[in-house]
Amino acid sequence: MFKKLPGDEARTLVTTTPDTAVVFRPAVVRTPAIVTITIFLWRLLAGLVRLVWRHPIAVAVLAVPAVLGILYGWRLALVVVAVPLSLLAPWPFFDRPSFNRWMGWRLLAWWRLVWIYRRHWQPVMIISGLGRHLRGRDYLPRVVRVTCTSWADVVTVRMLTGQAVKDWADRTEHLAHGFGARSCRVSIARSGRLLLVFPRRDPLATPLPAVPVPAEASVGPVEVGTCEDGKPWLLKVHGTHVLVAGATGAGKGSVIWSAIRGLLPATRAGLAQVWALDPKRMELSYGRDLFGDRYAASPADCADLLEAVVKIMQERADRYAGLQRSHTPTSDDPFVLVVVDEVAFLTAYQSDKGLKLRISAALATLTTQGRAVGFGVLAALQDPRKEVMNIRNLFPDKIALRLDESEQVDMVLGDGARDRGALADHISPIPEQGAGIGYVRLETSPDPIRVRAAYVSDSDIRAMAMEVTA
Repeated sequence: MFKKLPGDEARTLVTTTPDTAVVFRPAVVRTPAIVTITIFLWRLLAGLVRLVWRHPIAVAVLAVPAVLGILYGWRLALVVVAVPLSLLAPWPFFDRPSFNRWMGWRLLAWWRLVWIYRRHWQPVMIISGLGRHLRGRDYLPRVVRVTCTSWADVVTVRMLTGQAVKDWADRTEHLAHGFGARSCRVSIARSGRLLLVFPRRDPLATPLPAVPVPAEASVGPVEVGTCEDGKPWLLKVHGTHVLVAGATGAGKGSVIWSAIRGLLPATRAGLAQVWALDPKRMELSYGRDLFGDRYAASPADCADLLEAVVKIMQERADRYAGLQRSHTPTSDDPFVLVVVDEVAFLTAYQSDKGLKLRISAALATLTTQGRAVGFGVLAALQDPRKEVMNIRNLFPDKIALRLDESEQVDMVLGDGARDRGALADHISPIPEQGAGIGYVRLETSPDPIRVRAAYVSDSDIRAMAMEVTA
């Protein structure tokens, strides 16, 4: 019924000698030379068409001088090549940004594609387990393109059929070491395609000075630092709640004071209020004049202040009921930002159970009901465990600064954040190198973004307080 294939008879061989190996030699099928030549020519033609389609400018640059040299002599071809080169040679010295945008990064991307990724692609894929070697043939994911920025290589990859994003996220260390990068981050481009980001250098290695105070009064996203791609880091505080987690000296104060600094014009205009809870009495006390009577340090005062905020929020909600569903800051109904430094001291480490219950209930009420009526919470803590901060899932936007353990990254940013490249446990503990560096995971995006908050010095804080009191 079924045709016997060459080599099937090896299954019926039986040997009584344990050391005797059965040698299986498959039948050799000789392909006619005309078939081999036809396949070779077809692949060559398809490769040429693909090359012209993908790189028309590069092909034209090489083809035009060659054709002119054949038709009119090498002198004319030399002139055609030398004149544009002499005109383009000063370009990178006079306008480096435009040169990099139009030529520099593209040339670097081509070089790294040929010398780094194509050259090492097969061994890295096979050894890391992302490729398969079956019956003498390699099944590998395909590199679609490589683009370069000022700080990283972005490799677009087409996955094998049946692969998942988690297969790549679990092997980021293999990919980073295989291609000579310090780290690798995985994000989804579209169905079946991934973006692998390999940093070439760290653009956030230098500490940032305090961001200038905005000229206009606004409660919109405030600039608190810089993202890894060079864009300003705009932190949304109105219409959300933000949780900042980091070990001692990780730079939580930089995030808090940069956010307060960004709201300073709105505070002066009466469009925003900052209520401060400072159980450590070390961070927010420098700018106590900024908060006036909206400052509390002892646990009892913190509980009273939180309950006062909740009362104002509920009164505003009663006025908005049936009339409006979103908040627009005005002098009568300003945006209220509740800043809590070291919230774990109030919710977990507080010895008075009565105060602990009052504070936890007030924070839960603010984080569940405050967004629509113009109340936001900016909380900072060191230990992100659930038993320490049981309402951490009520914060839509989360920031992970330097953390002590790898498991804490997913506690703060959500499951799979570390596999996607949020290596918050690898941030340097040296303040000059790592303070203020962290990863942000927004409510609207599962991919973490690497950022660095600007450092607001003591003199900057005192100047802000003097400006407000004046």
